[in-house]
Amino acid sequence: MTQSRPSIVIVGGGIGGLFVANALVAQGLRVAVYEQAPALGEVGAGVYITPNCVRQLQRVGLGPAVEKFGAKVGGDSRYFHHDGTLIAPVQVTDSSGWNATYGMHRADLVDMLAKALPAGAVHTGHRCTGFERHGEVARVTFENGAVAEGDVVIGADGIHSVLREHVFPASRPVFSGTVAYRGVVRSELVPQWPAASWLMWLGKGKHFLTYPLRAGTLVNFVGFVPADSEMKESWSAAGDPEALRREFMGWDPRIGSLLRQVQTTFRSALYDRDPLPSWTRGRLTLLGDAAHAMLPHLGQGANQSIEDGMALATILTNTDRTTVLAALLAYERLRRERTAKVQSGARANGLRYDTFHGDINIRDAEIAAHAEFRKRLYDHDVVPEARAAALELV
Repeated sequence: MTQSRPSIVIVGGGIGGLFVANALVAQGLRVAVYEQAPALGEVGAGVYITPNCVRQLQRVGLGPAVEKFGAKVGGDSRYFHHDGTLIAPVQVTDSSGWNATYGMHRADLVDMLAKALPAGAVHTGHRCTGFERHGEVARVTFENGAVAEGDVVIGADGIHSVLREHVFPASRPVFSGTVAYRGVVRSELVPQWPAASWLMWLGKGKHFLTYPLRAGTLVNFVGFVPADSEMKESWSAAGDPEALRREFMGWDPRIGSLLRQVQTTFRSALYDRDPLPSWTRGRLTLLGDAAHAMLPHLGQGANQSIEDGMALATILTNTDRTTVLAALLAYERLRRERTAKVQSGARANGLRYDTFHGDINIRDAEIAAHAEFRKRLYDHDVVPEARAAALELV
C-alpha cells in the first residue's frame, strides 16, 4: 500500500497551501509545495483564527505554536457605535465556552506552518503557468521551466488562481466597493489600549476593527472605507496614514489616539467570488481562496482554508492512486455548501456593519443576535464528517 499511496503537488505557499501540506504529512503522504514568491511570507498584518480552525491546528501538533505566537482574544471584546457607545459583546467562544480565538500576524502563521514541514518540501520561486493531465499523472508547469508531477494537484494559489481556470471557466472577482487600510501599532505606544480585546466601531458606510497580535505586543487595525472607484486587489499597496486619519476623524477618541501612532499602512481593495458549482476536475482540486474567495467580514478566510485542508487530508488518508479521483469529488461535496454559506454570510455581514440595508436599530439588534450564528460557526468540526465521507469510498 505504501508504494501506491498518492503523491501530492500543492501550488501556493500561503496559509491554505502550507496547512494542507502539514495535514497530509501528518497522514504519511508525500507532498511538495510550490510558491511563486522568491521567499515565503505574507504581506499584510493580522489574521483572526477561531475555534473551528484552532482545533485543526492542534490536531497537526501546532497548538503550542499558536499559543506562543498568537494573542488570545478575550471576553471583553465589543461592538461600538462610531462615537464609542456600546452596541453588544462579541462572541469569541464556541457554544461550550471554549475560547480558542487568537490574533496572529500573517507572517508568523506562515512561518510556523512552513517550519513544521519536512526539509525540502517547499519550493519557492515557482510561478505556475499551466496544468496538464497525462493518463494517471497530473503535471504542473512553471515559468522557470520546472515541471512537477503527482497523483493529485491542489490549487491553493489564491483569488487570482491560475489553476482555477482548469476547473471552471474564467470569471472576474467581484469588487465589494470597499477598501481596507491595514497595519499594526506597537502596544507600548498606546499603553491604555485593551490588550486582549477584539473591538469594532461601526458608522455609516465604514467601520474600524482592532485586535491583538504577538502575545499582545502589537495592535492590529483595519479601517474599512468606501472606494471612490474600483481599484486593483493588492495586499502590498501603500496607504496614506493621513488619509486614514481623515476617514475616522470625529469618531471615538480612542481611534484617534491609535491612529496618531500610525506611520505606515497598506491599502487593499476587497474582492470575493461567487460560489463555484465545481472545485474538481480529474486529479486537480481547489482549496481556500482559489475555490471560495470571501470578504473578511466574518473573519473566516484563513479559517475556512484550514478546514478545507483538514477535510481533504482526512479523506485522502486511506486512498491509493486509483481511488483519489472519487476522494477529490467527496472532498468537494463535503466543503462546497459550508463555504458558500460563509461566503454569503461575509457579504451580508459587511452590509450589516455599514448599515447599507437601512435602520440602525435593526442593525444593532442583528449584531447582538449574531452571537448564536458565531457559536454554530465555531462549533463546527470538519473531521468527523470527513471521516464519514472517507468511509463511503471504501
